[in-house]
Parts: sequence; C-alpha cells; structure tokens
Amino acid sequence: MTTTDGARRKRSMALLLGFLQGVERLGNKLPHPFWLFTIMAGLVVVLSGVLSALGASAVSPVDGKTIRVRSLLSAEGVSTIIGDAVENFAKFPPLALIIVVMLGVSVAERSGLLNAMLRGSVTRVPARYLTFVVALVGITGSVASDAAYVVLIPLGALVFKAAGRSPILGLVVAFGSISAGYNASLLLTPTDAILAGLTTSAARFIDPDYSVTPLANFYFSFGSALFLAVVITLVTEFVLTRRTEGMTADGEGLDQQLGEMRLSTAERRGLRNAGLTLLAVVAVLVAVLVPAGSPFRGEGGGILDSPVITGVAYLLGLVFLLTGAVFGRATGSLARAREIPGAMAKGVVDLAPVVVLFFAASQFLAYFKWTRIGEILAIHGAALLKSAHVHPLVLMLGLTALVTCINLLITSGSAQWALVGPVVVPMFMLLGVSPETTQAVYRIGDSATNLISPMSPYFAMALGMLQRYRKDAGIGSLMSLTIPISFAVLVSWMLFFMAWWTLGVPLGPGAPVR
Repeated sequence: MTTTDGARRKRSMALLLGFLQGVERLGNKLPHPFWLFTIMAGLVVVLSGVLSALGASAVSPVDGKTIRVRSLLSAEGVSTIIGDAVENFAKFPPLALIIVVMLGVSVAERSGLLNAMLRGSVTRVPARYLTFVVALVGITGSVASDAAYVVLIPLGALVFKAAGRSPILGLVVAFGSISAGYNASLLLTPTDAILAGLTTSAARFIDPDYSVTPLANFYFSFGSALFLAVVITLVTEFVLTRRTEGMTADGEGLDQQLGEMRLSTAERRGLRNAGLTLLAVVAVLVAVLVPAGSPFRGEGGGILDSPVITGVAYLLGLVFLLTGAVFGRATGSLARAREIPGAMAKGVVDLAPVVVLFFAASQFLAYFKWTRIGEILAIHGAALLKSAHVHPLVLMLGLTALVTCINLLITSGSAQWALVGPVVVPMFMLLGVSPETTQAVYRIGDSATNLISPMSPYFAMALGMLQRYRKDAGIGSLMSLTIPISFAVLVSWMLFFMAWWTLGVPLGPGAPVR
C-alpha cells in the first residue's frame, strides 16, 4: 500500500468516526424509550384532535367504508385513555409471550446451560472450521441474550489464540457475528416471540383476526444463520485477517488460557442429559401430531393451526425450563426442585425494564389504533405507493434503509419495531406484502448496524475487551474491524432475501413470502 493510499484510508476513517460521533451525540439527546413512547402517545392525543376537527378520513379498501379520525380529546377519548389503560397493557400481545418464554429461558441461564452450550460449541473445533463455527455460534447465541456477549467474545479470543491465530481477530468475529446476525438463528429465540406479538398488533389495524406466530420467520432465520456465517467467514479470512496482521496483541488478556473456559465433567454430563431431554420432547410432539384424529391437531386435522404451532411460545419456554432443570440437576447448580421457581422469578425480575417499556408502548399503540390515524395513514401511503407503481422489492429496500439508519440511534429492536411497525405493516398489507414478510425485512435492517452503533452498550463492552489485548486500541481500531462485517452482512443479507423472495420459499410454517 502506498503512502497516498494510507493517507486516504486515514481520512476516510476520520470522516466515518466524525459521523459516528455525531450519531452518538444525537442519540444521547434522545429520551429514554419509555419517555419516547410517552411523548409519541401525547402527540397522538393532540394530533387526533386536530385531524378530527379537519375531518381527516380515508376509504377502506377492505369494505369501502369511510374511516374518520376519532379524537382522544373527546369525552369518549378521555374515557379510553383512563378507563382502558390497564386493559391496553394487559392485552399487549408481546407482554405475555415474552414473560412465558423467559420463565423457561431464565432456568436455562441460571443453571448454566446456555453458558455451557456456548463454550462447548467452540472449544474443541478443528482449526480449519474455527471461524465458521464461532460465527455460527455467535449468530445463534442471541438465544442467550446478554450472556452471548459476556461469554463468547472473550471465548472467541481464546480459541483463536489457542489455534495460533490473532486473539483480536477471534474477539471481532465473535462480537460481529452476535451483533450483526442477532435476528438470525438456528433456534427459536425470545426475540421471535417479541417481534411476532408486535407484528400481530400492527396487522390487526387492517385485519382484527390476524395472528403472527413466533415461527413465522423460522425457515428464513435458519437459512440466514447459515448464510451469514459463511459471509462473516469470508470477510474474516480475506479482509480482517490481513487487517489484524499489523495489530500486535500486547495486553493483559494474553495471560488468560483456554483451559479456564473448557467444560467440566459435570457440565458435559449435563449437556448430554439436556440433549436427551430435548430429543424426548421432540419425539413426544411428533408422536401426538402423527395420528390423523389427534386432539393436538387443529380444525380439520391441520397441523399449522394446531395448538403445538399456535402455542409454540409456551412450548419454547417449557423446553428451556426442562433442559435447564435437567442440566442444573446434573451439575448441582439447581440441585433441588424448590430452586427452580426462584430461578424463574429472577428471570421475571430481569424483564422489569422491558415490562416498563411495554407499558408506554402499549398505550401509544392503543391510542394509534383507536384514533384510526395509523389505519388512515396506511391507506393513503399505500395508495400513493401503488399509484407510483413501486415494486415490492423496492419497498423492502426502502424499509431496510430506514431501519438501518434508525438502528444507529435506537438499538432496542423491540422499541424500534413498536415505533415503525404500526405504520409499515398495515401499509404493506394493503400493497399485498404480508406482515411476516415485512417482519423478515425488518430483521435485516435491525441487525446489520448493531456492531457499529455507538449507542450500543455492547460496542463499549467489545472495545473494553479489545483493549485487554491491545493497550492502545481505540474506537477507530474497533471500527476498522467491524465496518467490513457490517457492510457485508447488510448487502449480502438483503440479496439473500431477494433471492428467497424471488424463489417464493416460505418464511416459516404457514407463512408464504409472497
């Protein structure tokens, strides 16, 4: 590389860092998501009064009836704000779903199962497959939420170091795969339940009976996990490996050894027992669904509308609970049955910030729906886009770009979808795009820029861990390693979706892509 090329790269990096510092300053001025939703709810109240006085309306394309804005400043509106507040919160679809799932996930986490799964997945991998496996485990590690970052980032550094490669490279691969691939996974995750609930709420602006299940994007999420692991592997081997050649590891992190991360005999036994428990649960579910007249099937003997599918959030929580309890019994981390309810309770405590956020979000969405502003906005927006003959894929590209930009400022996926979903889901429905497809596109934009957002607490965590291996590492050092992953994931994942959409492959059980 010439001196001119080096100077050009430094200028480009300086400009990018300046942009991201501006994003950080702007993001820090935004209120907490709770207050953001509260402010939005207040704006809906005022806007409903203004639009109602102006006679704002739209003709429903469903039944041809005229829909008019209802004012929350009227007697009926005030009654709705005060009298329905508790009901709005109680009936908020994601609330019950995420609590039920997290009751089980908490047992798996407190028992040490999720931690052991992450460590056991990468500590004995052959060197030639190391990058791909770390990337795939990181992408699927979103099932463990915060634990994935805490466990896998230092573990990635250690396994790369043990394989004779740069620990800095391993750290970046782990961080990049968890962050950029957060909305893809080989497994069902709590995120699937949250997004499904929020998408259901938005879809019911148009169809009151519409329901999106946590399985709605499972096929796409599974395929995306494998695809993105390959993409991150290629970026690592052909780009990042060269970048880290000049980054000498000189920090205290070099003293830590991989042996500290290896599984104990009890943990290996616990994983074996948990795996057998999972197989037993799957075998039972298959057995009860096979008979044509099984009560576990839906109306008319269908499987897609069976309780097993519609109640998959409950089953997901149950699987985590059973496997976590079995693992805890084998390792002694949850030796007695009486300890399990305590582990479940801690999971609910951990959800407290989400519950607080959901209270404000539920009121905002309830106001938005009751006033019919969202429905009218969707109808007029759809009519405008239809008259412009915008191709569905162009719409999806636009949504991806919008979400990608917002994600730099609002890194909470549920908060962002609660803001964007009520407008784009019904609008896209009127244009023939299913809620499941819109949700799949949202996943892409919401993931790709996670690892370069200065608003993400995990960015600061990754920087701190990087500095343990390179003393003089700064934001620019980390950015120079994460930007290639972010860009490659964003572009390739959208191209992957376009191919998926073109081929007409279902996004999940009973969820056609178009």
